[in-house]
Amino acid sequence: MRGPRPLQPQRRGTEVDQLVRAQISERTLRTDRWWLSPLLTVVGLGLISIYAAIRTFMNDFYWVSEYHYLTPMYSPCLSAECVPAASHFGQPLPELPGFLTPPVFIIPFLLGFRITCYYYRKAYYRAAWMSPPACAVAEPHKTYTGETRAPLIAQNLHRYFFYAASILLLINIYDAIAAFSGEKGFGIGLGNVVLLVNVGLLAAYTLSCHSCRHITGGKLKHFSKHPVRYWTWQKISKLNAKHMQLAWASLIFVCLTDLYIALVASGVIGDLRFVN
Repeated sequence: MRGPRPLQPQRRGTEVDQLVRAQISERTLRTDRWWLSPLLTVVGLGLISIYAAIRTFMNDFYWVSEYHYLTPMYSPCLSAECVPAASHFGQPLPELPGFLTPPVFIIPFLLGFRITCYYYRKAYYRAAWMSPPACAVAEPHKTYTGETRAPLIAQNLHRYFFYAASILLLINIYDAIAAFSGEKGFGIGLGNVVLLVNVGLLAAYTLSCHSCRHITGGKLKHFSKHPVRYWTWQKISKLNAKHMQLAWASLIFVCLTDLYIALVASGVIGDLRFVN
């Protein structure tokens, strides 16, 4: 079977002009359901955003005192209005006025890390801004300035949000370990498993970040002179290949972790205990 004909240059006398592409008036000639992927993306991100907003301003059911489960959405809980036992690092901040809740201190950093993430940029650029909505589909915008002007120039802050997210990840790991010691001493329940899986996914997503990969080996000119950093860069590069899957898995599981702790804290369900 013959393949498509290559574009032929137009000749004017002895001059060879640039290749001329066919002029297509339609937005796309694709016949598949190209719109399904951006639609699912915008619906998924929208539902998660709604859930996160509700839980943020609910300001309740984030701590299970019996088993010391603390939801990652409220960690660290640094405000004076937090449950004292849930404030693993003290309460250096005062009570918040009005409808503000403790997560407002940490959400800007977590949200900033996710929003400026290279994968999430692609996801919401296509799904929300249709820039472009899919491959071989023209975008509706007449001009394109990229990430050179406000507000998108702030995407360059991604590395700094990575540093902040790494600190919060260490705090979440501490919370997961501290949860093994409840009111009755050492114990293991389903909530402990959920918290461990959550920090595992968060760690994989954070380490697979493009900024993390660049920090470990991006500026090296001779890998042979830096074997440890080269080995680390190789491992992170393998994680980086799964960055999209890890981005979704970690985001969804954070919500599931919060939901489980909220259900246990509110008494809707009981924690399945394996030890103590």
